[in-house]
Amino acid sequence: MKVVYEYSHLGGSEILQVRYPEERRHIYEVIAGVEAHRTKISKEKTMPGKALYAPTDMNAQFRKRFNELGFAELRDTYTITVPNSPVEIPGAFKQVDFVKDRLLVEVQFGKYAFMFYDLAKFQYFFNENKCSVGVEIVPCHGLQKQMSSGVSYGEQLVYDIERLRRHFPAVPVMVILIDTD
Repeated sequence: MKVVYEYSHLGGSEILQVRYPEERRHIYEVIAGVEAHRTKISKEKTMPGKALYAPTDMNAQFRKRFNELGFAELRDTYTITVPNSPVEIPGAFKQVDFVKDRLLVEVQFGKYAFMFYDLAKFQYFFNENKCSVGVEIVPCHGLQKQMSSGVSYGEQLVYDIERLRRHFPAVPVMVILIDTD
């Protein structure tokens, strides 16, 4: 796969270059090493029988490659309580796919809400002092059009971050849009 666009929010790209040059290099190596294959045959009404890129296949490749480079999952488990309520809900958690030295990385081939929720998780771990910068790897619009419906694209995420300005997320983030070679 290849990088087609990068967006730096609150200095995310610059922090990667200065504080995490080796991890930054690894992120680009992982992206370049993932091969997109049209292994999913569509059953959707709008494109029946069309061969599409499979998010599950690409996610598995990302997981394998990041894990080989020492990136691991980050999970924070807690009990949910709300003010003025006796209800306690144990076992809740926030999870990020890959972390290495306070650098969080999410690869998202899901619906738009999940892309935006990844930013909320970056904010959570930043507030918990477990993160310095987040990286969100997402498909560009061109790749999204060749995947199942429901998959979102990075241009929408960048558009919304721009309109929220510095208000959300209040954590340095780099958004990387990817496409097939």
